[in-house]
Amino acid sequence: MFVYEHQIRVRYGDTDRMGYVYYGNYGYYYEHARAEAIRSLGLTYKELEDSGIIMPITRMTTKFKQPAYYDELLTIVTIIPSMPRRLITFNYEIFNADKVLINEGETQLIFIDVATKKIKTAPALLIEKLQPYFKF
Repeated sequence: MFVYEHQIRVRYGDTDRMGYVYYGNYGYYYEHARAEAIRSLGLTYKELEDSGIIMPITRMTTKFKQPAYYDELLTIVTIIPSMPRRLITFNYEIFNADKVLINEGETQLIFIDVATKKIKTAPALLIEKLQPYFKF
């Protein structure tokens, strides 16, 4: 299992009139944490795309437990629970500064060949980077 922690500070523009992080921004937080998790492996989305692979989201779920507020420093734990095949799943746990779990989410992405627009298996360069986290 691969686990990565990333921090993000809530910007004023991320909040709604109630002072809470607007619910639609959690998808952005997931995306930001997901990209940084991949970067921590020594790989970038750009490199994946340049290799001919795109990764559209096929599913996103989120569970709101408590609100986040302007200027809070959030910790987003990003988890890849299993080795990807044609799909890759990311789980997210968002904690506030008091280490309280305030949000849980999941995204599922599929690997698509840019040229043919057909589903592919996970690229070897990603599998190679993830392999050490899934040895038994």
